Amino acid sequence: MGHTQSMPSPATAGIERDRTVEVANIVKRFGDNPALDGVSFEAGRGELVVLLGRSGSGKSTLLRHLNGLEVPTSGAVQVLGEDLAALNGASLRRLRSRVGFIFQQFELVPSLTVLENVLTGSLAAVRGPRLGLFGYGKARRLRALEHLETVGLLQLAYQRADTLSGGQQQRVAIARALMQEPEILLADEPVASLDPESSDQVMNLIRDIARDKGLTVVCSLHQVDLALSWADRIVGLRHGKVVLNTLTENMTREEAMGIYGQVEPTSITSEFQAIAEELDTPGHRERIARDLAAAQEKAAAGTGPTTP
Repeated sequence: MGHTQSMPSPATAGIERDRTVEVANIVKRFGDNPALDGVSFEAGRGELVVLLGRSGSGKSTLLRHLNGLEVPTSGAVQVLGEDLAALNGASLRRLRSRVGFIFQQFELVPSLTVLENVLTGSLAAVRGPRLGLFGYGKARRLRALEHLETVGLLQLAYQRADTLSGGQQQRVAIARALMQEPEILLADEPVASLDPESSDQVMNLIRDIARDKGLTVVCSLHQVDLALSWADRIVGLRHGKVVLNTLTENMTREEAMGIYGQVEPTSITSEFQAIAEELDTPGHRERIARDLAAAQEKAAAGTGPTTP
């Protein structure tokens, strides 16, 4: 499995000249535990990058570094030409307004309509009191309806969010993120709670939006087949380290599965070996018979548990 980058495909042409995300050798420690260990990767406009790996491999932590929710212990993160370490307060909020985030659990307000949930994506830009739908102004309401049309849910605009299926709720969450007019879209396991058909639909939608709007999408997944189907590039993480960073064109499933590594059989093998050695020891049947007889004798005397 090689770690070198192949030549850009048509889907990712021009990315080298238009990078929007640059992560350079970042380390993140929580106490003595390294969550990220020397991670580097880049992403360009219009590219869909999948962070692939097991739970606990550092995918979510890495995503949170891309909008300043986490600060690296060392290393550098540049997003849209800004060094995140140099930003704070208003400057950090301005950058975050250019970076949309899609969550695994949708994070919708159940009692609000679909349209109202989408409009909450523009809260950072709204001034003054918000009195229902009319507090957002006509232009924002029209833009929210356009985004609902993009995700195929215009007909459900005035339906309560808690009446929708999981796949529909995630599409509402995508429309809400688009209300920010983001240049980068981050998605943390966006299909983890969806069935396979809905997962395909949501990933297809995210990819189409990235291409149509020229967004950079960085998405964490643990499903190899989805990553191979929808990503332009896969960045594989294992124990906080990058073990693969390459375009998906011509990548095999076996190469992608290599991200997960081999299950360490040492402890299991040693246990089986000990049992095997015990069974191969001369007289083991006699010992088992003696132990069983002793247990039955104790049970009969009322001093121990009965045998099955």
